[in-house]
Amino acid sequence: METSEKISKLHFLLFPFMAHGHMIPTLDMAKLFATKGAKSTILTTPLNSILFEKPIKSFNNENPKLENITIKILNFPCTELCLPQGCENTDFIFSSPDLSKGELNLKFLLAMSYFEEQLEHVLETMKPDCLVANMFFPWATKVAEKFNVPRLVFHGTGYFSLCASHCLRLHKPYKNVASSCEPFVIPDLPGDIVITEEQIIEKEEESVMGKFMKEMRETERNSFGVLVNSFYELEPAYSDFFKSSVAKRAWNIGPLSLGNREFKEKAERGKKASIDEHECLKWLDSKRCDSVIYLSFGTMTSFNNEQLIEIAAGLEMSGHDFVWVVNKNGIKGEKEEWLPEGFEERTKGKGLIIRGWAPQVLILDHQAIGGFLTHCGWNSTLEGVASGLPMVTWPVGAEQFYNEKLVTQVLKTGVSVGVKKMMKVVGDFISREKVDKAVREVMVGKERRRRAKELAEMAKDAVKEGGSSDIELNKLMEELKMVKLQNEKK
Repeated sequence: METSEKISKLHFLLFPFMAHGHMIPTLDMAKLFATKGAKSTILTTPLNSILFEKPIKSFNNENPKLENITIKILNFPCTELCLPQGCENTDFIFSSPDLSKGELNLKFLLAMSYFEEQLEHVLETMKPDCLVANMFFPWATKVAEKFNVPRLVFHGTGYFSLCASHCLRLHKPYKNVASSCEPFVIPDLPGDIVITEEQIIEKEEESVMGKFMKEMRETERNSFGVLVNSFYELEPAYSDFFKSSVAKRAWNIGPLSLGNREFKEKAERGKKASIDEHECLKWLDSKRCDSVIYLSFGTMTSFNNEQLIEIAAGLEMSGHDFVWVVNKNGIKGEKEEWLPEGFEERTKGKGLIIRGWAPQVLILDHQAIGGFLTHCGWNSTLEGVASGLPMVTWPVGAEQFYNEKLVTQVLKTGVSVGVKKMMKVVGDFISREKVDKAVREVMVGKERRRRAKELAEMAKDAVKEGGSSDIELNKLMEELKMVKLQNEKK
């Protein structure tokens, strides 16, 4: 009986990449494992631990019968690694206007190998039953093997983008088109998905980044498997394709954001909000159901003043009430020259501008929100799906164009604002007329809204007991328990 009880309690070691888009779902994952009776320890650095401390303390206090989530601090001497002091998070990179972001971002990524020796020590001393390590730590598979610990890879994106990326790397169809803006169908990928060379990230194979990504994929194939923040009903064809043709072993355990059911959990998710959540909800309470468009471009997107002015003007032209989250990193100078003159006075009562961090899940779940204008980062995309919202898609980089294709071409719950290519320094200029048109289209489309609400119900069902994601998680934990049992018999 004692042996059985001991084996039933797994210990997960979670090691997220040092960016908010990766750390937030990692904490959601730790909570999910706790609800299944497992212990979780999150590895991070001193400055990043601040993001985790308050929500972990709240979760542990409010769930005394569950295994505690803990934090293990790792050393990360920025200056020794030729990084600026305090550069422990990608936020630092994208909020520093005087630094070369591309060069610093690559240097930051390569500096992650500094953790290899520390991870060895942690695995040797803590003896966890599983290591969930971010995709950007390719050396983690080798380290885990050394200590006979199963390593799971966490990408932080969905099946569709992983499959699209795989097919583009394999077939390189962009080499057969006359120009970078000529559309083509992604070979082998279900659904006849159309894209252009300007929207893909698979081309820089001989660059330092390209070689790093290749190493990442090779070590992923040798890992125990892949964890995916998605649910089967959202992208069934791509889940099946990924498991049969790409990674062979994967488990969908999302949407992870739906593990945050209480007001406090939603409000504390991520950084401290730049607005009082009660005031924000009070403002939304005064609005009609499905009448407000919510705009957010994530933490790493910065537009120039001219583009911000167009967004503001387009919102005003649409006539719809709005909540607009503006990344403070993109605002230059003390004067707010990024807003049309008199804009806030004219839209008083109709618009709410949040300068900085917003309690996004809390806002998206409010009944007044009727649409979501998003940069198509996977966390935001999935949060929009889970809240039952049609979307205006405005991708800027990374895998965001793939996510846009999922929303607009497969799910048919979104409208593209018309971005044609990735943002390098400055992206496509989108006019106020395009913003106005896309917002109007999303806010009035009944069929799009009906489909979005259906998907939200499927998402909620997936994470319930007996739902598709719950079943996948149970299967994974049973496999890990068998590995644990075998290891203890050795």
